[in-house]
Order: sequence, then C-alpha cells, then structure tokens
Amino acid sequence: METAELKEQLKQQIISFLNLTPMTPEEIKDDEPLFGDGLGLDSIDSLELIVLLKREYGIDIRDPKDGRKVLVDVNTMAEYIKEHRTK
Repeated sequence: METAELKEQLKQQIISFLNLTPMTPEEIKDDEPLFGDGLGLDSIDSLELIVLLKREYGIDIRDPKDGRKVLVDVNTMAEYIKEHRTK
C-alpha cells in the first residue's frame, strides 16, 4: 500500500474509531498534531488509537512512551505502520 493511500485509510479509521463525524478525512492534515491544539484528542482517544493499531495493523504498543512517539500526527502513524505492521 502506498503511503498516501495508507494516510487516507488511517484518517478514515480515526474518524470512525473515535466517532468524529461529521468530520471528513480532508479536514485532517497529515502533519496536524493529533492532541492538544491540533485535532484536540485526549488520553481516552489515545487508548482507542492504540486499539486501532492493534486490531487493524497487528501493532501492539505497550509502553506509553512509545505511544507518545507514534501518535504524533498522521505522518508519524503512517510511517510507524509501514515499518511495524504484521497484517
């Protein structure tokens, strides 16, 4: 899967998993921070994203420090998925 395709899929999954409707994937910028002033996600959302990575890509993040490094923005998540996915 190409990176652009993966990013689009990831944005759709974020919207679906976090129930961010009526937001569209186009409204999420690849380099926009997911937490804080960016998309405005919180710690509960981070747990949901970790579940998403496990369920959809076979990536198991157990260390919160790793989660903070991976869940920065769509670009960072996509790169991590490309390097570590098992499904």
